[in-house]
Amino acid sequence: MRKFLIKVILGAILLLALYFVAVYYLTFSEGYRAGELVKISNKGIIFKTWEGKLSQGISEELQFNFSIEDKNEQVIEDLKNLQGQRVKLTYKERFGTFPWLGDTKYFVTKVERTKRLDSKEKD
Repeated sequence: MRKFLIKVILGAILLLALYFVAVYYLTFSEGYRAGELVKISNKGIIFKTWEGKLSQGISEELQFNFSIEDKNEQVIEDLKNLQGQRVKLTYKERFGTFPWLGDTKYFVTKVERTKRLDSKEKD
């Protein structure tokens, strides 16, 4: 009985470790989003995480919520400085998240300032 219990506990620990590795290291997708940077904030009670919001249009449905890992200090600083401006975000989408990483599954890895092209500038 004792060997069985040890095997069950070790199996549970292994499954938990595999879940952690899958959620943290495997990405579901990678991509880009562009729009106006509406918000960047450091929020949370127990775990402080960096969260942001990108407006891609007038409607609430066209808003992109994202998180930034603490280790991406340059991205956080760039986002702070570019608030209210048009930006292009490079992000990766994970299968899930953990409370100490962020609220969303989308994690921004790079930010670039962009310009809106008017009809005069396109020609």
